[in-house]
Amino acid sequence: MTQSEGHTRLEASLGHTFRRTELLETALSHPSFAHEIEGARHNERLEFLGDAVLGLVVGELLYLRHPDWREGELTRARAALVNARALAARARSTALGDFVRLGRTEQRTGGAEKDSILANVFEAVVGALYLDAGLEPVRAFVARVFDEELARAPSVRRDAKTRLQEWAHARLRETPRYRTLRDSQVDADAERFEVEVWIADLAWGRGVGRTKREAEQAAAERALGRTEEPA
Repeated sequence: MTQSEGHTRLEASLGHTFRRTELLETALSHPSFAHEIEGARHNERLEFLGDAVLGLVVGELLYLRHPDWREGELTRARAALVNARALAARARSTALGDFVRLGRTEQRTGGAEKDSILANVFEAVVGALYLDAGLEPVRAFVARVFDEELARAPSVRRDAKTRLQEWAHARLRETPRYRTLRDSQVDADAERFEVEVWIADLAWGRGVGRTKREAEQAAAERALGRTEEPA
């Protein structure tokens, strides 16, 4: 398969025909390849741009599809969709590994199957799409390849400390602090620890537990009862 035929096949997978084919070539060129080919460009700059564009588009799609989600839920869902493992999976679904250009060492060590390389080339291709034609082809591509994940991205119930911290950051620009009030030193004591949670200069709740973590979670649950978010 010639390079032109390969580009045509990949463009069909991306749903976009590049006007500036050099952008696609650069997006597919790993630094190891560029270091071996005089005058070749690698994809790190496009990867940087694609990371920002991808975060924007995934955030927008989540925002539109889940109008009842809070900021924290949207943030966690976006992070789950754009982490390296998730992006590598999307790269495999669009067969990017068949087209990435690698140096000899990376070729010998199976670089085309490495999550880190696949995730980076996916971001670089997104960056190339954006530079070639703007946000619309990126939106269409991302909506298609992430469709199932965007639809079912779970609204994970977080632990009380996480929920309280999110609330405190969003509303008060403060981070909760936990103080141990009591430790009975008895391992089998179900209420060995008593902990109090403070936000700024106020105590918001106390909790007890067999471990310090359990006591902190209980204190956070109490504090959440004083916020607009139910515990």
